[in-house]
Amino acid sequence: MDKKVFLRTLAGEATPRPPVWLMRQAGRYLPEYREVRAGAGGFLDLCYTPDLAVEVTLQPIRRFGFDAAILFSDILVVPDALGSEVGFVEGEGPRLIPLQGGADLARLSPARLHDHLAPVYETIRRLRRDLPPETALIGFAGAPWTLAAYMIEGGGSKDFLRARETARREPSMFGRLVDLLTEAVIAYLREQLRSGAEALQLFDSWAGVLPPDERARWSTAPLKRIVDALRGEAPVLCFPRGIGAAYAAFAAEVRPQGLSLDTTVDPAWAASAIPKGVCLQGNLDPALLVTGGEAMLEGANAIREALKGRPHVFNLGHGVLPHTPPEHVAALVRALKSA
Repeated sequence: MDKKVFLRTLAGEATPRPPVWLMRQAGRYLPEYREVRAGAGGFLDLCYTPDLAVEVTLQPIRRFGFDAAILFSDILVVPDALGSEVGFVEGEGPRLIPLQGGADLARLSPARLHDHLAPVYETIRRLRRDLPPETALIGFAGAPWTLAAYMIEGGGSKDFLRARETARREPSMFGRLVDLLTEAVIAYLREQLRSGAEALQLFDSWAGVLPPDERARWSTAPLKRIVDALRGEAPVLCFPRGIGAAYAAFAAEVRPQGLSLDTTVDPAWAASAIPKGVCLQGNLDPALLVTGGEAMLEGANAIREALKGRPHVFNLGHGVLPHTPPEHVAALVRALKSA
């Protein structure tokens, strides 16, 4: 296997085959993950226990031989570290005490950020020691808009209406929250790099719910600040999910080393519309990974063909679905590595 083919591709090399890893490659579709998860207590206990977090990060590397491992954690550890009350309800997802105004914002502080997240940094240090030498290690964080949306909404949502209303009604307060999160994310990612992460991904999972003017202010601008702050320290991938044709303008303005494409993006369009210096990552439909067989392989080949000749990291357009058969993942990786 090529040594660190993932990092070479992010650096701008069009490698003979695309490196491959999958968002949520460590997760509920793996029986070995479910076994660890069952004994871990709460979900955050799993994230904050290095022995367990290292184990579940390594499981898909052992099983499938991906070219990159991504730290097992969650985007909401940053709000948790700042003092927001974060929990997870089995089968429902995250639950937070909603942030309702300036008084709630004033109770948040970055003072304990690194102490609170020390177990995450320890996980990264152990992973660098335990990963195969050819496997790159990706750190990550949630983007400020997505984190703020969860903090104000109090959990997941289809449209994050409460967060969007707050941003319109109280832009000064919302701006202070986004600034706090932006600086916290920069500090968190920089410490991940010091601990041994070799590349970084920023997940703006809910960028697509914002109209263009609000997206420019609350999503694109903070991501640009983060990418600019870390430029030269490590390659950064951005995933502004759901923004459609705005991917091209985003890439030109933010200038990340890599850009993750969601499932709705035509890779042929992306190949022509997005600056050639940006490595494209994606974007197989996770449902095709569930389907498997010829349909999955034809979909993967179509993406490879569309992105031929430019740096491309093969991934999904979103995360692995919990009911995905592991043998389908194995078949996909074999096909990509043998092509």
